[in-house]
Amino acid sequence: MFSNLIYFSAVLFYGLIGWYFWRAKWNAPEMPARGIIVSSDWVSYLIFVPLILHGYTLHQSIFVNAGLSFGVGNAISSIVWLTALIYWISGFFYRLEGLQALFSPIAAVAVLLPLASPSLHPLANTESPAFKAHILVAMMAYSLLTIAALHAFLMAVAENRIHHPTMPSALANLPPLLTMEKLLFRIIWIGFTLLTLTLISGAIFSEEVFGQPLKFTHKTLFGLLSWSIFAGLLTGRKFHGWRGRIAVRWTLAGFVILLLAYLGSKFVLEIILQR
Repeated sequence: MFSNLIYFSAVLFYGLIGWYFWRAKWNAPEMPARGIIVSSDWVSYLIFVPLILHGYTLHQSIFVNAGLSFGVGNAISSIVWLTALIYWISGFFYRLEGLQALFSPIAAVAVLLPLASPSLHPLANTESPAFKAHILVAMMAYSLLTIAALHAFLMAVAENRIHHPTMPSALANLPPLLTMEKLLFRIIWIGFTLLTLTLISGAIFSEEVFGQPLKFTHKTLFGLLSWSIFAGLLTGRKFHGWRGRIAVRWTLAGFVILLLAYLGSKFVLEIILQR
């Protein structure tokens, strides 16, 4: 009963905050163009409440007895939670209310995913420090690259607004495109570094982390393809000054393939094959 109340409270808070941002920020008058500001809005602090509740539900659903339950529901919910947490912190330095209005409903749905899709089998070798480090780094990498994909999408929308000035005024309150682009590549650099560590740890410590020698599976293939795309994007940025639509397309392509690498395999095994 108490657990269900926590789930309901997290969903309710996310929904109310998303509604507030939608009403108060989405239709707000256009603000003067400024790159970086410090948020003093009380709602910016209130977001911490559903984050705490969401984190508690994840702790209860992931750490089951002595094992570690990390099915597709917990995996997606964890990535969304980490994304929301990082995005909440970034909101104190960048004007991000427009995306928070869009992301809050997503987080509200993600809270319920562990209930809708519980893990069928706990993971093995969860006591291993290498396994815990691998999971932590991987989740941070996925979360940062999720934020990068969201920013890339926002950049595409904001650029489109230049040619369609009648679009919602909340888009006018986003940071300037140049500021968003700088933030995008900072996030990608950190996410790419963590993704590199994830692939290396998975290759070197495969037997300790996963309990079996390294196998070249479709998950490994998609992981390497995603890494290559982000590596190509960062290389193109440094030596050829890639930006704008090229950066957006490469970011979204790398993110989609990364989803196929991890969540795709878990979805097929757990949802379709029931394994």
